[in-house]
Amino acid sequence: MNTDLRTLEAVAAKGRLLGLDMVYHCASGHLGGSFSAMDILTVLYFDVMHVDPNNPADPNRDRFVLSKGHCTPALYPILAQRGYFPEEALDLFRSIQGHLSGHAEMQHVKGVDMSTGSLGQGISAAVGMALAGKMDQKDYRVYAVLGDGEVEEGQVWEAFMSAAKYKLDNLCAVIDVNGLQIDGKTADVMPTEPLDQKLQAFGWNVIPVDGHDMEALSAAFAQAKDCKGVPTMLLAKTVKGKGVSFMENQAGWHGKAPNAEQYEQARQELVAALAEKEGK
Repeated sequence: MNTDLRTLEAVAAKGRLLGLDMVYHCASGHLGGSFSAMDILTVLYFDVMHVDPNNPADPNRDRFVLSKGHCTPALYPILAQRGYFPEEALDLFRSIQGHLSGHAEMQHVKGVDMSTGSLGQGISAAVGMALAGKMDQKDYRVYAVLGDGEVEEGQVWEAFMSAAKYKLDNLCAVIDVNGLQIDGKTADVMPTEPLDQKLQAFGWNVIPVDGHDMEALSAAFAQAKDCKGVPTMLLAKTVKGKGVSFMENQAGWHGKAPNAEQYEQARQELVAALAEKEGK
């Protein structure tokens, strides 16, 4: 681990607080899946990926694709804390006066490598980036985060097949396995398990990991980097709505904003969590 654990936990805690403020003030957004993925994105941007916020178009940078592109209340707070743009820009989330749309957008937002939102398509873009890296003999790595509801899309499995065929060991994807999607449990809507066996059959190296354990995530990404000849998938077990008591494991918090009372309770919980991580 290159970054100390306390720092990573504080970044994630602040990220959840910023994400909550973003969604509440514009009365729209996806908190549940953003909060489940926050720790994953924190480890990627602050411990794993080789990126430079002062040179976001560096051709040798590592790439990241948020395949579940609606979870910008996780991505944008992490990019802001990493230094790609001022945190004040988050105040204009989903506003016509700003550039931070509800889905990841690469034309106007520094640090976003691919515009996403149509589920199932982001991983295909990541495969293309990784294949380009191989063809150009570049050393950069490509990372992608998918939702476990998203993998119900057929295009996802076509991308998985392609990544294995072309031996894209410079690609590491993560499935955010929180078990819930907009209409309920993934097991009820369209069962996809056992994901580990299916991905192994598709030719992937599979690493199960606790998606809220920073040290375990860092170690898993390092293990993925050491794996040669095949792409790697982290199956990250997470809690939807992580960090807010009444949102955790509730499918209803997939894509709605809290009311004033809910916002105050959630904010109190997240402020307390941040203070604890910062040692205040």
